[in-house]
Amino acid sequence: MAKTSWIVKSNRPPKFRTRAYTRCKLCGRSRAVYKKFQICRICLRNLANKGEIPGMRKSSW
Repeated sequence: MAKTSWIVKSNRPPKFRTRAYTRCKLCGRSRAVYKKFQICRICLRNLANKGEIPGMRKSSW
């Protein structure tokens, strides 16, 4: 879980466009965030395993 202060700071518009960075909408993680879903890889995996993301299935081999 990310610090609340960092989540609040990332929600503010940046002074310059290049300073903007993505954060997970569910947990606030700043790394490994997929732009298409706007969630991190960990949350994406959890939701995919539950079947909450349409068209995505758990792969196992």
